[in-house]
Amino acid sequence: MFARIKKSGKNEYLQIVENYRENKKSKQRVIVTLGRLDKMQDKGEIERLVRSLSRFSRKSMLLLTSQNNPHVQVKKIGPGLIFERLWQETEIASILKNLLSDRKFEFDVERAVFTTVLHRLMSSGSDRNCDYWRQDYKLAGSEELSLHHFYRAMSFLGEELSDQSKATPFTCRRIKDIIEEELFFSRRDLFSSLEMVFFDTTSIYFEGEGGDTLGKNGHSKDHRPDLKQMIIGVLMDNTGTPLCCEMWPGNIADVTTLIPIMEIIRNRFGVDHFCIVADRGMISSETIRQLESPENNIHYILGVRMRQVSEVKKEVLSRQGRYKEVYPESNDQKKPSPLKVKEVCYNGKRYIVCLNTKQARKDQHDRENILASLQDKLKNGAGSLIGNKGYRKYLKIAKKSVSINFEKVKYEERFDGKWVLQTNTDFSPEEVALHYKELWMVEEIFRKMKSLLETRPVYHRIDETICGHVFCSFLALVLLKELNRRLEDAGFHFEWEQIKQDLKSLQEIRIEENGITFAVRSECQGTCSKVFKAVGVAVPPTIKEL
Repeated sequence: MFARIKKSGKNEYLQIVENYRENKKSKQRVIVTLGRLDKMQDKGEIERLVRSLSRFSRKSMLLLTSQNNPHVQVKKIGPGLIFERLWQETEIASILKNLLSDRKFEFDVERAVFTTVLHRLMSSGSDRNCDYWRQDYKLAGSEELSLHHFYRAMSFLGEELSDQSKATPFTCRRIKDIIEEELFFSRRDLFSSLEMVFFDTTSIYFEGEGGDTLGKNGHSKDHRPDLKQMIIGVLMDNTGTPLCCEMWPGNIADVTTLIPIMEIIRNRFGVDHFCIVADRGMISSETIRQLESPENNIHYILGVRMRQVSEVKKEVLSRQGRYKEVYPESNDQKKPSPLKVKEVCYNGKRYIVCLNTKQARKDQHDRENILASLQDKLKNGAGSLIGNKGYRKYLKIAKKSVSINFEKVKYEERFDGKWVLQTNTDFSPEEVALHYKELWMVEEIFRKMKSLLETRPVYHRIDETICGHVFCSFLALVLLKELNRRLEDAGFHFEWEQIKQDLKSLQEIRIEENGITFAVRSECQGTCSKVFKAVGVAVPPTIKEL
């Protein structure tokens, strides 16, 4: 049976028609003529008829009119579906549930942590903001959570352990450490290893006091020395998977952190043989001595501060030798940056000098522009130039005159496009340089962590909740890395911001009327369907009865 329009003269009539078969032929007959179409539309009779008939069909679409007031809810479902699967399959959920099995919380801590982690990924902000944010998302098990539940969940993650035998000199062991260790061992098998470890640090400043011990004044990478801060260190393996995050008081110098990290790898993850890769802020003669000591014997690839290490700027960079090309120059933006390397051994130490020829030309061009501008400004007096950092390093200041320091210009030319590494490995020079470039994965992690912690833990006043707040950002990075891995395995390459927007656009409209509830799914847009495919999650049906 179906409806059709029958024209008669100038008018159109709405009819209900039935198909039937007679002598193997298909025929039609009019069951009823309902009336003139225009008059029925004007009076709203069609809507009333369809609504009346819908009571007898459980799968019919509810028809909404201004004469009714059905209950309608709209929730974003894409992020919850994707990251719930990753949350389960990375075993974060099961690790948390095991740790909570003998605890008597009156709320679901695992659900509070998952909600907070998803909030870090999709929106960022404080835990207070998370409590409002979640109301727009469909997240199983989060319906009964309140703001104080999120605070208590953060406190649980940062709770001190009774056993402090594996603690670092700068901070105590917390429940979040157990989670990191369980995650590491859940990924490890007989054939996996931890041959290469990457480490770097950043700082996060506080608007308030910054907890009991974490908030301290120190060297601020955010250029806010007036505010207390904490140091966050991230350790990653050679696949870019985050292993752990360390949180230390803000007055801890980078140069003192490398040896505790070495102990973390050994004591917490049970790995004795590895090569640690770290930036130039970690290097000192004492650090090198301890790494090379017989009791440690740790391989390392460390960046060197070229301008501050005397033997590097005077001897290593001056040594003659032919560079070996690793990556040639290319105009193709998808290809790696140009790279040349050469090995220099001096005073029993092995250095690798790396050169990016394209960056060298840029450094030279920038310096020439500064000098040209400097010459023009010197004609009008030098008073305003001395306070300019870009100009000041090229000035020679005497009692009665200011001029360009051409010796300094010549000196700076030696550093154009170069960086220097120190290593005790047997890797070839090109392997050393490429391993160090992988450290930039950690820098990318920090850029994401900064955005995940955009508002910083300003509402937390004790160390436990601060640590829990930061650790949720770390778990968010673990999930994001797992998502990227699955997308790459499926041959997809998407920007995170694009994925995030497309996932948020997938919504479920829940309509309840006359005791019947339907869920209507919006259309998958952009990358959405491919992300579902890569993660192995089925896209919900367009319409379903609940």
